[in-house]
Amino acid sequence: MAVVETAAGPAPAVPAPAAPRPLGRLLRDRVGAAALAVVLLFLLLALAAPLIAALYGKNPAEHYGQNTPGLLSDGGLPVLPNGGISGDFWFGLEPGLGRDVLTQLLYGIRTSLLIAFASAAVTTTLGVLAGVAVGYLGGITDRLFGFLANVLLAFPTLLLLLALSPVVQSRLVDPGAAEPEWMQFLVLILVFSAFGWIPLALSLRATVRSLRERDFVQSARAQGAGRFHVVVHELLPNVRSQLLVHATMAVPTFVASEAVLSFLGVGITEPIPDWGRMISRGSEVFQADPTYMVFPGVALLLFVLAFNLLGDAVRDALDPRAGR
Repeated sequence: MAVVETAAGPAPAVPAPAAPRPLGRLLRDRVGAAALAVVLLFLLLALAAPLIAALYGKNPAEHYGQNTPGLLSDGGLPVLPNGGISGDFWFGLEPGLGRDVLTQLLYGIRTSLLIAFASAAVTTTLGVLAGVAVGYLGGITDRLFGFLANVLLAFPTLLLLLALSPVVQSRLVDPGAAEPEWMQFLVLILVFSAFGWIPLALSLRATVRSLRERDFVQSARAQGAGRFHVVVHELLPNVRSQLLVHATMAVPTFVASEAVLSFLGVGITEPIPDWGRMISRGSEVFQADPTYMVFPGVALLLFVLAFNLLGDAVRDALDPRAGR
């Protein structure tokens, strides 16, 4: 840094301003900050769904249209325009069963987020264990893992999800027994986790193979550090940002995948509220009641878009050299 000469001698050097922290860089990004606000709003709505439903005076299970005369036509469609929107039913009524759309949406957020966050947690854990271990060990372990990963990636994922979901359910539930609600969540998490860890593991494998030759790792080995110490204290801290970005990007992927499976009839079933099943029902009555599809469709679009934009912003915030 240049020193300015004055009559009294050289002026003291002015220290450079500290670089903003990742959170500060994220909040300075208008798109990232807006995406974060939308994501937090969805999380808040999911957590507060029972309270909102109690204040609103409705629940997602009761068939209001069937229990109250005059709300549904003989064909099961809402009598009032715009899907039955009124002061009593702010987002209208579900065609056929006559359930409240607003509470179905609120509890549908909980369904999607529970599956998405659990699947992201499992896949991230498996990806870290496999990717870091294989990348550090190398040799025959690395070659075998590369072959296994390529084989698994060759399978058509969506078709496998459609095929595996009912198979896993039939294995976990006795014939003739009613399937518990928690079983549906467990099956989807297991199916998503079976393939979702591979991309992260491959990415970490390449990163760790590069890091293990760096001076700080070689220095730790020279000082007698064991493999566990090197992995936990030297390698993992250097891939934390990569893990955070992956987890952020994985959540919307699992939300969309869960909605697709439910849309196709192999995901979450009745009576659990679910966005994918709402969209499926909306497609059946779209010509007669187009309003019903709008709310779950817009909610799914906003959530997935906001989380994807947040993932991009997080990646840029964790890498100060990244530019838009």
